[in-house]
Amino acid sequence: MRTHYRVVIVGAGTGGISVAARLLREKHHLRDEVLLIDPATTHYYQPLWTLVGAGIVKKEESARTMDSLIPDGATWLQDHVTTFDPENNQVETSSHGKIQYDFLVVSPGIEIDWGRVKGLKESLGSKGVCSNYSYEHVDYTWDTLEKLTGGTALFTHPASPVKCGGAPQKIMYLAEEYLTKTGVRDSSRVVFGSANPAIFDVTKYRDALEKVLERKQIETHFRVNLTEIKADEKIAVFENLDSGESFEMSYDMIHVTPPMQAPAFIRNSSLAESGGWVDVDKHTLQHKQFKNVFGLGDCTNLPTSKTGAAIRKQAPVVVRNVLDVMYGHLPTASYDGYSSCPIVTGYGSLILAEFDYDKVPQESMPFNQAKERRSMYILKKDFLPIMYWNGMLKGTM
Repeated sequence: MRTHYRVVIVGAGTGGISVAARLLREKHHLRDEVLLIDPATTHYYQPLWTLVGAGIVKKEESARTMDSLIPDGATWLQDHVTTFDPENNQVETSSHGKIQYDFLVVSPGIEIDWGRVKGLKESLGSKGVCSNYSYEHVDYTWDTLEKLTGGTALFTHPASPVKCGGAPQKIMYLAEEYLTKTGVRDSSRVVFGSANPAIFDVTKYRDALEKVLERKQIETHFRVNLTEIKADEKIAVFENLDSGESFEMSYDMIHVTPPMQAPAFIRNSSLAESGGWVDVDKHTLQHKQFKNVFGLGDCTNLPTSKTGAAIRKQAPVVVRNVLDVMYGHLPTASYDGYSSCPIVTGYGSLILAEFDYDKVPQESMPFNQAKERRSMYILKKDFLPIMYWNGMLKGTM
């Protein structure tokens, strides 16, 4: 095993593989000089999990073996990074010791903290407690929804950053439509308990989604955070984030979006800012202190939504700027905070939210994307996965 590479990339998820593929396409002399470090054997296209939870696709469609996706010319080290040592241009791994780099790209994603909600870890996948954020348990969302004959279907959004901020509400809209289809909607309550102050950050899409909530008669509670699940009693405990008071809500089914945080090996490193995220310049994606280090994706402190669509725009910026610095120049590429959230509002309808750092819509279609459309649903379900596997991860889009 070599102990020095020109470019070391931590994380072979969406960001890491995209950057590796682009680097190797652009600079053939980097062949065998790019190392991807990731312990996972399977790579998941997680946006499909919303549709799995609603019974539309099989979860196996979201999975590929990691070795089938590593770009030609890159080396994959199946190992954990335990420590960053940017002062000495090296990372430490659990099984292969220290590895030196000239340039480091950090993109290991986000860590789910199931333990932060009391009772969640023990009850997940049983007693009506569901989450589409777990590959292991995503089927249980559909099992539970299919068997629901009325009562309260409760959906939550935590007081932490989450990957794909729209996902907690997408499954709720699908569930509401399914309950209508099966004739039990009139005997059901659909409730959203969210730590956010509103249904969406961007005014144009918030206005549209408020109409969806009204049409579907979904009950909303904002600025509330799930703190405990009493699974045997089917009771959820929330904290009101404004008053600090706790209150309980009974449910028959609860879909939990768990709290998330930066991975521990980043939080405890000199790459992190006070919140634990990789501290990068929001335009160049270069680390604020270590100029040969770059970060992208969910692990960073970029003030935009943590989505694969954001990474699609970040990856070429990282590649351009790594190469600029490699050849003795200042970074020239700039990221504007673009992110996208395809918000499924039903079986066959979708609002495609696209926006930048300033929460200004940056729409790519020649029509009003705040309108629910079947064409955009088909784009998400059928075309975006193809673009992901065959374009984005190959470094061509």
